Amino acid sequence: MALDDVRRQYDELVQLIERNNQLYYDQDAPELEDFEYDALMRRLKEMERRYPELITPNSPTQRIGGHASDKFADVVHTVRMESLQDVFSFDEVREFDRRVREEGLEPQYVVEAKIDGLSVSLEYRNGVFVRGSTRGDGSVGEDITENLATIADIPKTLPDPLPFLEVRGEVYMPREAFLRLTEQQELEGKTPFKNPRNAAAGSLRQKDAKITASRGLSIFVFNLQQIEGKTLTGHHESLDYLKALGFPVSPVYSRYDSIEEALQEIERIGQLRGDLAYDIDGAVVKVDSFSQRNTLGSTAKFPRWAVAFKYPPEEKDTQVISIEVSVGRTGVLTPTAVFAPIRLAGTTVSRATLHNEGIIDTLGIGIGDTIRVRKAGEIIPEVLAVVQRADAPPFVMPPYCPSCGAPVAHLEGEAALRCTNPECPAQTLRNLIHFAGRTAMDIDGLGEAVAAQLVQAGLVVSVADLYTLTAPQLTGLNKFKKKSADNLLRSIAQSKKANLDKLIFALGIREIGAKAAALLAERFRTMEALQQATEEQLNAIDGFGGVMTANVLNFFANDGAKDLVQRLAAAGVNMQYTGQEKSDRLAGLTIVVTGTLPSLSRVEAESLITQNGGKAASSVSKKTSYVLAGEAAGSKLTKAQKLGIPIIDQAAFLQMIEGEAGTRTPVVPAQ
Repeated sequence: MALDDVRRQYDELVQLIERNNQLYYDQDAPELEDFEYDALMRRLKEMERRYPELITPNSPTQRIGGHASDKFADVVHTVRMESLQDVFSFDEVREFDRRVREEGLEPQYVVEAKIDGLSVSLEYRNGVFVRGSTRGDGSVGEDITENLATIADIPKTLPDPLPFLEVRGEVYMPREAFLRLTEQQELEGKTPFKNPRNAAAGSLRQKDAKITASRGLSIFVFNLQQIEGKTLTGHHESLDYLKALGFPVSPVYSRYDSIEEALQEIERIGQLRGDLAYDIDGAVVKVDSFSQRNTLGSTAKFPRWAVAFKYPPEEKDTQVISIEVSVGRTGVLTPTAVFAPIRLAGTTVSRATLHNEGIIDTLGIGIGDTIRVRKAGEIIPEVLAVVQRADAPPFVMPPYCPSCGAPVAHLEGEAALRCTNPECPAQTLRNLIHFAGRTAMDIDGLGEAVAAQLVQAGLVVSVADLYTLTAPQLTGLNKFKKKSADNLLRSIAQSKKANLDKLIFALGIREIGAKAAALLAERFRTMEALQQATEEQLNAIDGFGGVMTANVLNFFANDGAKDLVQRLAAAGVNMQYTGQEKSDRLAGLTIVVTGTLPSLSRVEAESLITQNGGKAASSVSKKTSYVLAGEAAGSKLTKAQKLGIPIIDQAAFLQMIEGEAGTRTPVVPAQ
């Protein structure tokens, strides 16, 4: 093959790997399974071995994949947080041992489980936790101290007040917590995390530490980075010491004199992985002696004193017995393959989601087919392929909802089929929780547990049923006393007075959030006018796109939606917008709100912006007119300063909107 053709293939492969690095490290939303990504990296390494002239310092083989996000302050790592070289066979582990011994060393090896999570650094001064950060690109990470402080397993003070200590660990989400989180995400109509690793990374890199605290994260500490005030000579000794300090260290770690003993331990750990309460994606072999590690050193990307053995995904063949179609709480029709039970990654499985109509068409799957199944991320069963077809034709998704019989349809930009009936019984619980939420109808006392009881008891099939509930019905529920029943009924009655924008948002129209609902309420003023809105009128609203317009039109064209609105109106729910007419005081301005303001919440400030003709944006760009900054403003303030965008405080902001219509008070930038 000509070198130009090789270079073109090489460049395409680098671009593909870089894209997946960004999805994995920076967005916590990978499209490839680990073994698929590993195969790409092996292919790249082989090309670079054969054509070393292609290698540049920016090659994915020469540097760590992540980057520090601008959501958090940068942390420069004084000890580089390196990644490990992956190997996929016992022969490659033996080759690693050969390279170590070529340096004249007689090593002992520590073998430990490789936890699948997000790598972090923890720093302590005088025995007190002072800073935590992500790995980033190995040299610069993100300061996530506040989020890490919410993890109960991380000790905040140490019994031995060393002058300085830095350790490295892996934050992970236990499987049980992951399953709870994905169930909650599905209930709320959100896209669930793909696996526990991405759930852990996404949870840890939240701007709101309260969200991190709610996710049930844990940590295993696996390496000593720096220490002052104590001398340790080896890895095994350091793990023992860190364990004594109160750190949860690698759950499996043992020391061996030969590489063959280490290989036996790798095999043993692999047999355990299906029974663990957390995900592992391999086993790590490390030279124990710190002095020997110094002798071996590192490459530009990897330490030469360690390798990570990656376990292959377990796959098995089985036969399809049936394909069931269920309706989720967001109205999505989900096909599930039911097959003859097989043992995978330590558990028996007999079902795997087929996700949507597109996957079914790609697989061409039918009843009686022999299929190949694996566990994606070692947890969720996944159909890989049809390996032998039966006589039955491929499965076809039903044209009607299995729950209520309403027509199903593809919404624009979605692969999934959805039930078009907003009163579909299968969607009741999700709709009820959303309807009662604080940013919707704000029904105090109607949380997930109470909503589930109301649905299970058959008292609420549609959100309109809330307004027919009685005290005797509620007191018949578990743990419901007269006082709590009266309080809930009072809150339901109070919700009838909610402004029209709250009701529009509460209806759960696809892609219509609180801001879009406010725009609709301000433009049409009554529910009747909104129901009669035309495509042209909707498209004319600043900030409305084609998808949002189509979703509004489709929603109100549905007989179920018409019936729901009619029932709510009959129950006395407010159908008119009572807000002030919009002014033009901020017309043409784009304003970003960041930090904590003295007396306005972010939602209140953004509402004032839109009420006065401005646009409330979520990110800073060259098109931003002003940044309204409060305390702890963070990276948005920094970016605004770099771009030279005017920064205002709350007082200056209020001056702008309290002046006479059509005028703007001079702005004093916030200091």
